[in-house]
Amino acid sequence: MYRSLIVVLLFPIFSALTANAQSAQAPGAADSSKTNTRGDVQPSPATAPSSPNGPAAEVWTALPLAESGLPVSTFNAVPLGKYQQPEFTRDLVRVQWRSGDPIDLYVIRPSGSSKPPVILYLYDYRFDTDRFRDDGWCRQAIQGGFAAVGFASALSPQRFHAPRPMKEWFVSELEESLGTSTHDVQMILNYLDARGDMDVRSVGFYGQGSGGAIAILAAEADRRIAVLDLLNPWGDWPDWIRDSQQIPEDERAPLLKPEFLAGVSGLDPILYIPGLKLKALRIQQVMDDLVTPASARDKIAAAIQGHGELIRYKDSAAHRDAWRTYGLSGWMREKLRP
Repeated sequence: MYRSLIVVLLFPIFSALTANAQSAQAPGAADSSKTNTRGDVQPSPATAPSSPNGPAAEVWTALPLAESGLPVSTFNAVPLGKYQQPEFTRDLVRVQWRSGDPIDLYVIRPSGSSKPPVILYLYDYRFDTDRFRDDGWCRQAIQGGFAAVGFASALSPQRFHAPRPMKEWFVSELEESLGTSTHDVQMILNYLDARGDMDVRSVGFYGQGSGGAIAILAAEADRRIAVLDLLNPWGDWPDWIRDSQQIPEDERAPLLKPEFLAGVSGLDPILYIPGLKLKALRIQQVMDDLVTPASARDKIAAAIQGHGELIRYKDSAAHRDAWRTYGLSGWMREKLRP
């Protein structure tokens, strides 16, 4: 059962210094580090799992916070560290509004800017958060005077806690993964607004893979999100689940059952793409991506027609070439400027 979390909001006053843990990944490079196919990791024994059952259960299918069942006005925010460079300051803050599910936020602010605008970064659930501790990535993310905030989605390796069974993973619990992560984005924006040192009135959001699906749902629920830049976003769940190579064949049949598909039908990003109220929307698709099958990819492409910009790269090498030209978030920065 989800236990109610009534705690005091702590405004972050950071004094502790943390070591600069360097990522082995090149700054801003195309994502390649991953765990195994499903992203399995050994669960941490330090925290208890959340349960969907009981009167205080979170409503995963309700996108807006007001309908989610979460205590939206009270949460915990604990500063874990501060790292200073001439160009930026990186804060690590642990936030929590759900029992047994703390979230580590990496908040990177450019030096000399009193209240910078914000871009959120949410990568595919398989990838770790090391990039947010990489100085090169941080320098690119704060270009143009923007703050960058990175975090991990629900049921990612960073947020997998014992005694949740190892057989449960992002896709097997897709309704929970999408619903809780969509609520998390809104709560994170509330926290950033409460800090008072960043401008969250018009936010950019970069999402990749499963993070792209969550970004679409969050933009539908929260109008503070003004620009989306998505790389290989997931969507069109019936086709995606039927054909995606992300799913082991011996686990596919239960996910194709009508009751499972019905549970995620209202959480399908493809439903919301045409109606998003944004300054700008871009979807980038790499055609040799094996996670999103061609049929789902084509339906996502059709959904954005007339509502945003679609870019297709013939392969990952072509995408890397484009990234070298435009950088980490150059397109978003242009669209977010007044």
